[in-house]
Amino acid sequence: MSTGLIVALIVIGVVVVIGAALLMRRRRGATGGRDLKRRFGPEYERAVARYDGDTKAAERELTERLERHGDLRERPLEPELRREYEQRWQLAQERFVDSPRDAVTEADRLLAELAGVRGFPDGGHYEEQLAALSVHHADHVHGYRRVHRIARADGGADGQPRQAATEEMREAMVEARALFEDLVAPARHDTGDRRPPSHARRDRAHLPWGFTRHHAKGS
Repeated sequence: MSTGLIVALIVIGVVVVIGAALLMRRRRGATGGRDLKRRFGPEYERAVARYDGDTKAAERELTERLERHGDLRERPLEPELRREYEQRWQLAQERFVDSPRDAVTEADRLLAELAGVRGFPDGGHYEEQLAALSVHHADHVHGYRRVHRIARADGGADGQPRQAATEEMREAMVEARALFEDLVAPARHDTGDRRPPSHARRDRAHLPWGFTRHHAKGS
């Protein structure tokens, strides 16, 4: 075999390998986007919206979250502790009638504490805790985001806290309860289903919160 033919075969081989690698990368990128959209659900759309429709930037952020927190395993919650948290949440709901903002603040505190007990980053590092929760409870994490935003609202021009409308606070509490129920439920260990626990429990019957906007004073 001549030297020229050997060189030609080597060049052809290199071109084929490079072409195959590019094709695999392209396919992997498309599949990754679909997988991220499936895993993060509404969080995927929120991330895209935050980046003004830049899908690639949003997917980079979600991929980073997944790499940091995807292997996290939730710690079990003892039955007695579970009952304690359920009682505290019930008290927060009842408090809403007379003091909606205080109730939302307590809900924010409870979710941060409960998430830490279950093995998520400490509530003192809210952004990191929220990122981890979004990986494992993507369907319901936005409720936590809403109550936290209301609870930590900055002061207005007069130095007083900006008051969210009672209806906005009520909706935030209702949405946050879905995450609370996820966190007090028994942990699901890996059974081959790579979806986050909130997806696996999507059809679980939720006890409806009978609280309506008419129960809160000032509404």
